[in-house]
Amino acid sequence: MMAVTASLILLAVFTVIAILGLPLAVAIVAAALAAVSLVAPPEMALFTSAQKMMASLDSFSLLAVPFFILSGVIMNSGGIAIRLVRFAQLIAGRIPGSLAQTNIAGNMLFGCISGSAIAASTSIGGVLVPMQAKEGYDRDFAAAVNIASAPTGMLIPPTTAFIIYSLVAGGTSIAALFMAGAVAGILWGLCLMAVTVVIAKRRNYPTVAAVPFRDALKITAEAIPSLLLIVIIIGGIVGGIFTAVEASGIAVVYTLLLAFVIHRTIVPGDLWFFLVETAQITGAIMLLLAASAALSFSMAFTGIPAAITAAILGLSSDPVMVMLIINILLLVVGCFMDIGPAILIFTPILLPIAQKVGVDPVHFGVIMVFNLAIGTITPPVGTGLFVGAAVAKVRVERAIRALGPFYVLLVALLLVITYWPALTMSLPRLLGI
Repeated sequence: MMAVTASLILLAVFTVIAILGLPLAVAIVAAALAAVSLVAPPEMALFTSAQKMMASLDSFSLLAVPFFILSGVIMNSGGIAIRLVRFAQLIAGRIPGSLAQTNIAGNMLFGCISGSAIAASTSIGGVLVPMQAKEGYDRDFAAAVNIASAPTGMLIPPTTAFIIYSLVAGGTSIAALFMAGAVAGILWGLCLMAVTVVIAKRRNYPTVAAVPFRDALKITAEAIPSLLLIVIIIGGIVGGIFTAVEASGIAVVYTLLLAFVIHRTIVPGDLWFFLVETAQITGAIMLLLAASAALSFSMAFTGIPAAITAAILGLSSDPVMVMLIINILLLVVGCFMDIGPAILIFTPILLPIAQKVGVDPVHFGVIMVFNLAIGTITPPVGTGLFVGAAVAKVRVERAIRALGPFYVLLVALLLVITYWPALTMSLPRLLGI
């Protein structure tokens, strides 16, 4: 009974404060304090919650977050997008619907390098959506392709989503998460390409002309320095050459070298603005991480996770049904909440349930991030949906209609990944991580 009362109070306080427009971290901490105050004196609740918040940030692994963010910020401003667009066009240029295929490949490449779905959508889509419209593609379809493919960068490493999940999930291997996530992200992109082929053939969209061999060599040479970042980071982590934290520092050094020396697209004076932007993004993430620690303490203290576990397992103990319930819950959560806060809040609740029905923590991390990545492109709050529609200059309703086939495909792929663990887990196991 106490857990139910605490849950209702927590949900009510969080909802009211969020509706008032206060920062999400404030809503989380206030809700946590209100819930734990049911069973502890207010002074003790405040003091213990503050201790938990500070302790949650006392982690060496968290250093990877600002470094990877800084690397992505430098990449976003370093003239990388157009080089990757040309390289993506070289790869996908002869496939039906070639410009749309280029958009998908470009978002996959730029998204994982920059670490931001929004940056991929604006940088790659900003170039390719107008090109598609000029070549006779429906602008709604061009918008849908750009929106649907932008979240692949949340799955293909290096990505901060898996770093945050690893910390909340009790130190789950970041290398294993990266490799399993890479498989899921590549499958996401390939499935979008398959649907695009069908639609492009049906609508008779044009295919670009073949690129001369000499030009192809030049385009590849220009793209290789950027693509090497993925090889260096992932290869180093998986090969045990350096840790994820060390990899994040190497990523910063490499991107600075790329931007200052190789491409010469930025000047030393830009570094200050990069650092300020990195500090702002990192500060928001760290505040949410600390707030989620207070929330986790509050829920554990009032018995909420145990009650939720009992409720879900009370409906069914069948792993298939349990994971279906979790997937539906996460899809709904993703429609209303950004991926970072959702991971921080729901991992401590749902991971123990998944483990009880035999789901590996790495596999569950991929399922969770995949779910929440879909949420970034679904109404009513999906930021990727609104940004992508704005980039394409189409109404959101029209973009949603055009996204219909992609939504169906992504949910189907989510179910395949959920119930066929070997699909994403084979690579980490093959590499022994």
